Amino acid sequence: MVIAALSLPGILCAQEKQETKTAKIPESLIGDEHLREEFGVNEFTTPSIRKVFDQLDALGTLPYDKLKRPISEKAPADRVVIALGLGMLIGDGFLIVQCEKVEEMEGLGRALLRYAKALGAGVRIGKHSQSLLENSILGDWDKLRDELAATQVDVEAEMVLLRDVEVAHLIALGGWLRAFEISTEAVAESYSEEKSRNLGRADIVEYFIATLDGLHPKLRQLPYIVDLIEGLHAMLPLLDVPEGKAFTEAEVKDLREKAQLLARVVTGQLPR
Repeated sequence: MVIAALSLPGILCAQEKQETKTAKIPESLIGDEHLREEFGVNEFTTPSIRKVFDQLDALGTLPYDKLKRPISEKAPADRVVIALGLGMLIGDGFLIVQCEKVEEMEGLGRALLRYAKALGAGVRIGKHSQSLLENSILGDWDKLRDELAATQVDVEAEMVLLRDVEVAHLIALGGWLRAFEISTEAVAESYSEEKSRNLGRADIVEYFIATLDGLHPKLRQLPYIVDLIEGLHAMLPLLDVPEGKAFTEAEVKDLREKAQLLARVVTGQLPR
C-alpha cells in the first residue's frame, strides 16, 4: 500500500461521517493492529478476512470436497457483485490453505487477479497472485495466509485512494459470508457443543447490517442487497446469545441453512 494512503482517511473522515452510517468493527475481527494502522486502515475500511478464518482452526479438519465451490472464469460486470465476489474468493483461498489443497491455488490466483483488475486494483494484486502460486508449490501455508491477508489490505488501499470505501466494506462482507457458510457446514457435519460455541457472534452480524444500511440509497435498493439485509436480520436473533453459549445440533443446522441462503444471494449474481 502506498504511503499516500496514510493521510487520506483523515481527509475522508469529516465528509464520510455525513454520508455513511458506520459501526465499530468487533475487536476480534481487526487482525494485525500494526499492519492495519501502518496502512491507514480505520473505521472506514474493513475487518480482516484472515481474522475471520483464523477462527476456523478451532473446527478441526474441514470437509473440502463438500465445502468447495466452482470458481467462474469471468468477473461480473456489476461493481458491487465484484466486491462481494472478491471477498468470497479470498475466503475460498483460506479454505484451500486450511485444507492444504495445493492444486486449487493456481485457479484461485487467476480469479483473484480478474476480480481485482475489474475493480481497478490489478497491479497491486498481481504480485500476490504469483506469490500464492509459488508458495502453494512450496507448501508454505503460513506464507499463503499472509499473502491472502495482504491481498485484502492492498485492495482496501486502492479503494480508499479511489474514495470507494463502500467497496472495501463489501469485500469484507463477502469474506465473512463465505467463512460463516463454511463454519456452519463444518460444525453441522461433525457436531460438537464445543465447536458450536464459535458460531454465536451477533456483533459481527450487527456490524454488517450497519455496513449495508450505510450504502448509498441506490445500492440499498438493489434486489440482492435487499435480500442480504433481510437475511442478516433473520439470522441475528439466532446468534444473539451469551458469549460462548453452545448451540444445539438443530440450531446449527438452522444457521447453516440461513448461511447457505445468504451465500447463494451472492453466488447467484456471479457469472457461470
